[in-house]
Amino acid sequence: MPRAVYVLAIGIFAMVTSEFVVAGLMPQLAAGLDVTIPQIGYLITTFAVAMAVGGPFLTVAVLKLRPKSALLVLFGVFLAGNLLAATATSYGAMVVARVITGVASQAFFGVAISVCSVLTREEVRGRAIGVVMNGLMLGTLLGLPMATFIGGHLGWRAAFWAITALAVFAAAAVAVGVPRLELPGNAGGSFRAEVQVFRRPRLWLVLTTSTLVIGATFSAFSYFNPILTRVSGFEEGTVPVLLVVHGAATVIGNTVVGRLADRRTVSVQVVGLALNVLFLTGFALLADVGPAAVVLMTGIGLVGVTMNPAMVTRVQRAGNAGPLVNTVHSSFITLGVIIGSSVGGLLVDAHGLRSPLWLGAVLAVLGLLSLLPEIGRRRALLEV
Repeated sequence: MPRAVYVLAIGIFAMVTSEFVVAGLMPQLAAGLDVTIPQIGYLITTFAVAMAVGGPFLTVAVLKLRPKSALLVLFGVFLAGNLLAATATSYGAMVVARVITGVASQAFFGVAISVCSVLTREEVRGRAIGVVMNGLMLGTLLGLPMATFIGGHLGWRAAFWAITALAVFAAAAVAVGVPRLELPGNAGGSFRAEVQVFRRPRLWLVLTTSTLVIGATFSAFSYFNPILTRVSGFEEGTVPVLLVVHGAATVIGNTVVGRLADRRTVSVQVVGLALNVLFLTGFALLADVGPAAVVLMTGIGLVGVTMNPAMVTRVQRAGNAGPLVNTVHSSFITLGVIIGSSVGGLLVDAHGLRSPLWLGAVLAVLGLLSLLPEIGRRRALLEV
């Protein structure tokens, strides 16, 4: 595996830590900005909306740059937004900061995945994407608990300053470790060529599945902290440890899915979604039973965001490996975050903290249904 693949994972780790930090510091941010917990939940939604809407536009803006230069420009934009978050004195300023960092993160993901695809052979591309996506999983395993710990002991601003330092380190690693290269053929090129692929109906269905997979997961993940403390009965100081357990599960699951993504792309998604339905339903029913809550939360970690290598592989086969396709795919993924966190927040206000878990189970069922046309198509091809 080229060294640059691991360097790209460091960059994603830094940005994902910034994305997830709000979920681990909901009580502190609510108190510091003088707002409610559902309003802090909407900061997750804001980040996701910025990614989904603004990310593709920023990708187009850097499309003519060499990939390495584009990655460094995106780091600069991200750092500006994160510095604003660290110094925010109002909820409005924090919203603006989340918009800036969200747009930069989305574009970075798209360019990074395209670079990964160019650096590796097609037969091991799923595994390489799994390595890059481990940056996302390590964000839940190490980044989120680290930020939660720092924020809990030194204040939420300290957590954002720590993420700023991490991002500077990641940018330096990219500057040194990523070679100067072009994105040839369908991995990059003119804007018109990049857009043509979106005429394929199958691509849109594949993108929809990704939205539902992530929406199901983030319905639960966005509210783990208050569920664990207010329903399951854990102390706030215990939550970072539980998040480490959840993060470890995501790393394991992502590694397994990365190994299978090239050969069992659809099967992996079917099994993952079916298991997530069981885990989310069980969590909703047994959230007040501490040990069961931990087991079920860990299960969600194993089969939730860990579907990313399979989702990316499937999208690239239905479309191409270009930066715009990868960024739009990330936009559909973050649309799932929007649905999970925002609708989950509304349900919390109306029906309590268990309701986002029920929402996640429903979205996972819809995800399974969205795979039926692909399963039917494959059976038809086998019969022929």
